[in-house]
Amino acid sequence: MARRSHHYRRPKKEPAELNITTFLNLMVVLVPFLLITAVFSRITILELSLPTGEGASDNKKQQLSVEVIVRQKGLEIGNGKQVLARFPLLKQEEVEDSVDDEGKVDVSRLYDLKRLSEYLVKIKGKYPSKTDAIVLMEADIEYRVLIRIMDAVRSTFVRQEATTEGAADVLQQVALFPDISIGDAP
Repeated sequence: MARRSHHYRRPKKEPAELNITTFLNLMVVLVPFLLITAVFSRITILELSLPTGEGASDNKKQQLSVEVIVRQKGLEIGNGKQVLARFPLLKQEEVEDSVDDEGKVDVSRLYDLKRLSEYLVKIKGKYPSKTDAIVLMEADIEYRVLIRIMDAVRSTFVRQEATTEGAADVLQQVALFPDISIGDAP
């Protein structure tokens, strides 16, 4: 038996139209969102300069080196050769909001940033052209502690007394040491 081939005529398919309307709607929403988030992510980047590891040359005039050493037990301020001041951790009872919502102690709030800022303001008063400082951290210090310390070293608020009688005092933000290098504590 011979096989008969049945030829059915299939209608020719027309090319499908590409519907890009939904894709364009997505782009209209996505492009502004990406542009906005790119600007915010650029703002939140901290600028740091890492130490070069080169020793200071003997020809240069010896200058003050501001070092803030963050330890498990508190803060130390040094000049590269000796410790100038020590600020132990505050007691948990002395600090508001020292316990977070989960009942854990927020160690970053126990560092005495007020006294640190006051001491750095005194140093800045003696060396007004000095803009760099080094933050040295012990191992196992939380990241949020580093950020709070860096914020305190970078700038602080200083109360400006009113010049006229009856006027209120004004808090003014003052730049201390904006050029921060970080490293490991000795």
